[in-house]
Amino acid sequence: MQFHFYKYQGTGNDFVLIDNRNYIFPKENVALVKQICDRRFGVGADGLMLLESIDGYDFKMVYYNADGNESTMCGNGGRCISAFAKQLNIVDDKGYFLAIDGPHEFMIEGEQVQLKMIDVTAISNERNDYILFTGSPHYVSFRNNISNIEILAEARKIRYNETYQENGINVNFVEEANGKIAMRTYERGVEDETLSCGTGTVAVALSIATKNHIDKGKIEILTPGGNLQVAFIKEEATFTDIWLIGAAKLVFEGTINVD
Repeated sequence: MQFHFYKYQGTGNDFVLIDNRNYIFPKENVALVKQICDRRFGVGADGLMLLESIDGYDFKMVYYNADGNESTMCGNGGRCISAFAKQLNIVDDKGYFLAIDGPHEFMIEGEQVQLKMIDVTAISNERNDYILFTGSPHYVSFRNNISNIEILAEARKIRYNETYQENGINVNFVEEANGKIAMRTYERGVEDETLSCGTGTVAVALSIATKNHIDKGKIEILTPGGNLQVAFIKEEATFTDIWLIGAAKLVFEGTINVD
């Protein structure tokens, strides 16, 4: 099989994108997705996305983790596929697509893509940590000196504990210091640290807003792959009008032959 693909990255979170409007990609082939995402034997990526046609929207986003399984929403992936749709001349500077967690609006200005996320209606606490769903499930843990954390060992204590082992959860470590907010993320499905995580960045921003009693505004967060911003409004216990903002860039395009 031969596929033409595009490689995009959003603050270091990288993806293989395929225009699947002709429905040639075998969507149930877990091994194929895993092979394409493999960094030694394939293109290499944190995930793979298919852009498909659907009535009532500019396009549909179908997202797979690097393990080959279809997954929940990916925020950076949503920003990258929005830029991809513009490259394909499906949209101009704004659009509307359907993902697994529902509809998403987006706006594009240069390399900056603003993606509207789903409302968040519940944030639970576990000691000083926060658990919430921002399109994907996230665990947010506030720590000191996160650059020195052995992230695989620490994150897997949470991701594989009795509560989360079956369905998995993404684990984010956050540090507030000198007026800046830094984070690191371990992603389920990738089962490793990624340079950035869009839904994780939203989860961190809303956790900070909850912790510090912030009702609206824009929070800037430094990920290992670069800066992202999250704008939001909090109405009673619900966060609405949530936007994930950052760069999405084409890295290269090519053709891959796979068995």
